[in-house]
Amino acid sequence: MENLVMEVENEIAVVTINRPKSLNSLNSATLQEIYECFTDIASRKDIKVVILTGSGQKAFVAGADISEMVNATPAEGKTMGMVAYKAFKQIEECPQVVIAAVNGYALGGGCEISMACDIRIASDNAKFGQPEVNLGILPGFGGTQRLARLVGKGRAKELIFTADMISAEEAYRIGLANHVVPQAELIDYCKEMAKKIISKASYGVSLAKQSINVGLDVDLASGLQLEANLFGLAFSTHDKKEGMNAFLEKRPAELTDF
Repeated sequence: MENLVMEVENEIAVVTINRPKSLNSLNSATLQEIYECFTDIASRKDIKVVILTGSGQKAFVAGADISEMVNATPAEGKTMGMVAYKAFKQIEECPQVVIAAVNGYALGGGCEISMACDIRIASDNAKFGQPEVNLGILPGFGGTQRLARLVGKGRAKELIFTADMISAEEAYRIGLANHVVPQAELIDYCKEMAKKIISKASYGVSLAKQSINVGLDVDLASGLQLEANLFGLAFSTHDKKEGMNAFLEKRPAELTDF
């Protein structure tokens, strides 16, 4: 991979978008690599949590690559949007938990890729925003859809229509960021959270992720039926038996499924 770096240790994968000269902006090649990377991750049993971040101290992802888009035709613009759709959908639907470690600017496509992750941890210098209307376009990598689902329709419209950039603390206040931590502690904080998640029943966590993601896009009755079906499926696992027996026997559980 030319634009991504991945390191795996202790069942945690750290995936770094590595285009520091362009503040890790997303071009078509990088989006394709993200799709391929998370397709591979989804099939791996040695990875249980992924931390997604950007290289350098200035930006998580500063946006899409404007130099690639400036002369793009309508058809080419739609194609780029669909490449991002596929890449971000792969992040969203992979069985592993994905934590965005947001350091510095998360603007446009950067905010959008963070929203495809399950959890967003922001450094205290992080800035979030959807500035696309400054450029004569609209968010095209999921911003109009995921932002409203995370912070509500009114706040999403305000952020998108004004193109305002907000601080990490404001992102936390409105529910866009889960936590704000000092910049120097960002990756360690994410790794500690990853270790806590790994200590739980990985298959149960994966089923819960699926239930939440799918349930948000269907009516309540359908979501509750899906949850009941996945709840039943969990009863077929080793971890269900081990976890419940360990609870009754007052001992630590040895959870191994994924």
